Amino acid sequence: MPVDPNKVRAIDVHVHAEVSCHDPEDPVMGKFFDAASHYFKAPRERPKMPEIIELYRETNIAFCMFTVDCESGMGAKRVSNYEVAEIANKNDDICIPFASIDPHKGKYGAREALDLIENHGVKGFKFHGIAQNAHPADRMGYPIYEVINEYKLPAIFHTGHSGMGTGMRGGGGMRLKYGEPMLIDDVAVDFPDMKIILAHPSWPWVDQSLSMALHKDNVFIDLSGWSPKYFPKQVVTYANTQLKHKMMFGSDFPLIHPDKWIAAAKEVGFRDEVMPGIMKDNAARVLGLTGQE
Repeated sequence: MPVDPNKVRAIDVHVHAEVSCHDPEDPVMGKFFDAASHYFKAPRERPKMPEIIELYRETNIAFCMFTVDCESGMGAKRVSNYEVAEIANKNDDICIPFASIDPHKGKYGAREALDLIENHGVKGFKFHGIAQNAHPADRMGYPIYEVINEYKLPAIFHTGHSGMGTGMRGGGGMRLKYGEPMLIDDVAVDFPDMKIILAHPSWPWVDQSLSMALHKDNVFIDLSGWSPKYFPKQVVTYANTQLKHKMMFGSDFPLIHPDKWIAAAKEVGFRDEVMPGIMKDNAARVLGLTGQE
């Protein structure tokens, strides 16, 4: 049975499947894992997808799971979208399959997106301009966006600083400029039926994301990648007021444990009446789990 929002205590919209169950860890990606684990003070060993599902089932939290296709930008072999979808669909009471396609793959990537949606139950997509070395509004990615827009699915876009590459020589070759949220504004205009989720608090461009979510009916924000205790003040202010229907819980697991995020969120000043929306209801609506968009 698909995820029933009434049977889970939260929905985590940002969970990474970083290693395959079948293939060894990619050595290029391994160097970035080393640096990211140091930056986040997180365990170096990455859990495999069945372990992730077991953890989330034990905590009764539904979640969106995806890999990041950065084969062109980083030269790292991706975890297969089809592997993610297969495992997620076998556990669809708790897991929602998302996919990631490198924008450089253009029309061929659009073919994969269509196949994943129509034949493999994928419910959304993840883009990471910094890791993919791609301007979010570069026309090369538009054929992929057109497919997502046609099916009115959500797409998560990384914004702000990136833990990937932090501390590495030359940032591991990754360009932070592609994390500026306003670069995604053209995508929001050109694809109004695609639900755009701006991932993370977007530091150092926090106010850009808040403005975009306020201005565009199809733009939302997930609060992953940071412990809430470090959130800029204006994030909490807008979550409590004008953007209370636009903010969603995300952990960035395995770098941040969902229970640690939730515990910190209870201490930062979110109003009691907005917490159900942040923790579950907003995501359920955006993901189409309630019958409302």
